[in-house]
Amino acid sequence: MSDIDDSDDLFAFSSSSDDGLELIDNHKIKNERFIEETVQQYDDETYFGHFRISRHVTTRITDLYRESNYIKKDRHGQFGKIPADDQVLIFMWFVGHQTASFRDVADRFNITLSSLHRIIERLTYFLSNYSPQIIKWPNNQQKRESEMSFRANGFPMAIGAIDGSHIQIDKPDNDPDSYINRKGYYSIQMQVVCDHNRKIIDFFAGYPGSVHDSRVFRNSPLCNTLEEKCGPYFLLGDSGYPLKTRWMTPFKERGQLTRRQINYNLKLSQNRYRIEHCFGILKQKFRQLYHLKFRNITKIVHFMRACCVLHNIAINDEFLEEISDDFHASNAQIQTVPQNQGILEEEDIEEDNDAKRIRDRIVDALFI
Repeated sequence: MSDIDDSDDLFAFSSSSDDGLELIDNHKIKNERFIEETVQQYDDETYFGHFRISRHVTTRITDLYRESNYIKKDRHGQFGKIPADDQVLIFMWFVGHQTASFRDVADRFNITLSSLHRIIERLTYFLSNYSPQIIKWPNNQQKRESEMSFRANGFPMAIGAIDGSHIQIDKPDNDPDSYINRKGYYSIQMQVVCDHNRKIIDFFAGYPGSVHDSRVFRNSPLCNTLEEKCGPYFLLGDSGYPLKTRWMTPFKERGQLTRRQINYNLKLSQNRYRIEHCFGILKQKFRQLYHLKFRNITKIVHFMRACCVLHNIAINDEFLEEISDDFHASNAQIQTVPQNQGILEEEDIEEDNDAKRIRDRIVDALFI
């Protein structure tokens, strides 16, 4: 998808007009020069607190966006086109503030509601469709680096961790019951693989909240390419996934585990935290992900992927540890997919015998 003109409206209140992005001609607006006079005075910490990315990351995104096809260079509204850097700031403010309404954001930046909707739509599609350059499976050297990191933390031959997260949405118009998850709210599933640095290396989303983790995986592109992508390495998953040769999961606790198996489960859990941490950072930074109120399911998935692209671009922000600490302090509020407590679909109960032999060898190697 190279452009968005022919797509349906991303948001319920999106304007279908073709005019350019306009500033509000309204003397009642208090923030007539919010970016020029207020944002420019922010210190780095305040800037990051509001926009969820650092200034140098903002500059990188703006440069890419400015050169893309998503800015209508030949269209000008009555008050002139909003510059690319302002559009990025407006989008980031919206993404990072869970409670901000469309009206609040439009008033803060002195723009019309229709302009705000178009800015959000354009940046969403721009970032989502930029994902092939940002969300990539690691090359051989990167795999070795990940393996060394997991090995140093007690689990050799792993290069990543996989899990799912439920993104809460409003009640869908079509087949709403299928979107109700185990916690009783409407959601869309997002399956993510991250490396040792919590960088997202694979993304798949769009299945309703009632669908089991293992089924989401089986229908993802990763399922048919896992052997080729992992080579001699494997990923770490929880008990919601089937045990595979390139995918290690814990032993199910039924009161009969040996000391070696318990040790294996502990080591796996100590390394799987990276994906839970990845989701925590993602949602703490881009807080619209706590509850997306958009209408079109396809476009919601684009927004989710856009946030994952932002996560990877800003992965080295110096403020990362601040977000990480914040995640630990509010872990109870993070809506990650719960452990399935051994409840699997009937077709997933039987485990792969080759995979069990590999896991048994790991159990022996890990036991001290």
